[in-house]
Amino acid sequence: MSAPAPSPLVVVETSPLPRQEEVLTDAALAFVAELHRRFTPRRDELLARRAERRAEIARTSTLGFLPETAAIRADDSWKVAPAPAALNDRRVEITGPTDRKMTINALNSGAKVWLADFEDASAPTWENVVLGQVNLIDAYTRNIDFTDPRSGKSYALKPADELATVVMRPRGWHLEERHLTFEGRPVPGALVDFGLYFFHNAKRLIELGKGPYFYLPKTESHLEARLWNDIFVFAQDYVGIPQGTVRATVLIETITAAYEMEEILFELKDHAAGLNAGRWDYLFSIVKNFRDGGEKFVLPDRNAVTMTAPFMRAYTELLVRTCHKRGAHAIGGMAAFIPSRKDAEVNKVAFEKVKADKDREAGDGFDGSWVAHPDLVPIAMASFDAVLGDRPNQKDRLREDVHVEGPELIDIASLDAKPTYDGLRNAVQVGTRYIEAWLRGLGAVAIFNLMEDAATAEISRSQIWQWINAGVVFENGEKATPELTRRVAAEELAAIRAEVGEEAFAAGKWQEAHDLLLHVSLDADYADFLTLPAYDQLVG
Repeated sequence: MSAPAPSPLVVVETSPLPRQEEVLTDAALAFVAELHRRFTPRRDELLARRAERRAEIARTSTLGFLPETAAIRADDSWKVAPAPAALNDRRVEITGPTDRKMTINALNSGAKVWLADFEDASAPTWENVVLGQVNLIDAYTRNIDFTDPRSGKSYALKPADELATVVMRPRGWHLEERHLTFEGRPVPGALVDFGLYFFHNAKRLIELGKGPYFYLPKTESHLEARLWNDIFVFAQDYVGIPQGTVRATVLIETITAAYEMEEILFELKDHAAGLNAGRWDYLFSIVKNFRDGGEKFVLPDRNAVTMTAPFMRAYTELLVRTCHKRGAHAIGGMAAFIPSRKDAEVNKVAFEKVKADKDREAGDGFDGSWVAHPDLVPIAMASFDAVLGDRPNQKDRLREDVHVEGPELIDIASLDAKPTYDGLRNAVQVGTRYIEAWLRGLGAVAIFNLMEDAATAEISRSQIWQWINAGVVFENGEKATPELTRRVAAEELAAIRAEVGEEAFAAGKWQEAHDLLLHVSLDADYADFLTLPAYDQLVG
């Protein structure tokens, strides 16, 4: 057999990384190039469609279930493909980036699934993109270990039957990979992440009794799900594995997708594994789409919008009903708490909140849920064990008692809570701290005992923008204005400088983070994604 022809893709603006040749083989890059040729034009059309739909929402200030797909929703006969054995029990899933230490710890965590994240928990430096792929290949070949240079502690994989099943999350459709180009144009990051992972690991995963499983982020319509399905069909034929081997779980983390859950499952029928209920990105999407809808769409402080808020409850209960009606898994939201090694009382209170949250999800019919830290795995496991027992899931619980009308999903006005001055300060604090770490290449960041990712920064800056543009007056009598925001941001930057010290402050990206947060929070033109201007500043 002759060697594959050199790929038409070009690696640009980067220095070689150790072992990158194991990932960027001619054959793998030829596959990514073919994905790009076939599917990027449709991706471009779908991004344009997003803008058209946003303009329609701006004009009407409403959303509803699609009349043109009513027949799909009304047809009770169709179901998604049965779950493969490795994805049948998903009662606890841990999330995190694909650095070497996290890869070992997540696989060893005791969770049923690890969401191996190339998206919101990973800043897309070239090193993270490529070496994350190396780490997953090494994990599947059991060629991975890690010694922490600071503590000297060593990490190694447990036996294969004790490891979590990997579900990999590529970047969203809106992001490009500037370091990999075709005829001078960047390849979509989603195709780079998916393509490299699938090409190198699909057959290997089948041999391990698992398969190429994916989480699909930022989906806004069933047409975007159709694009992914077509990619899966092509990719399986390309490498010669059976159709239906791929399984995809779609994050319902945009308000438009919440109105198309059944259609999304229908488009992915042979490859659908379930839907997941996000929180911060979902709220961010509501602000983004209804930002000019007036006072009735103004959200209070992000921490005041719990999953028990009426419009959030409508969304999660509709998700469970939709999934179980169609034979798919319903996966709940994130417990982001990071246990303190110093404060047992903080842990006690937080663990009680995590337990209550997971008890609620299990009681509502979810088949599993997310945690951000291994210490939370036993808490979430206990909540689902109490409901599931020896059953792998509760898809037989159809929740036919749930009836959600379209307006309930956007009934923000029913909330009692209001935006507060402390909420503004918290948004500035968290946004600045997260963006600073992201610009240094870190996507999963511990801030105030919570594991935050890019969705946190998105909702933080979106709320600042919304409150200013809606003329919100806080409880202390101060009005949300650019001037107030700049003052708070300057105060927080000074507090951070005092906290970390002059040397660490100078070595970090604090001023850049402060400036970028103010840019996306105060600019008259709302940026669709914070990560787009941030990527222009990301080194590496």
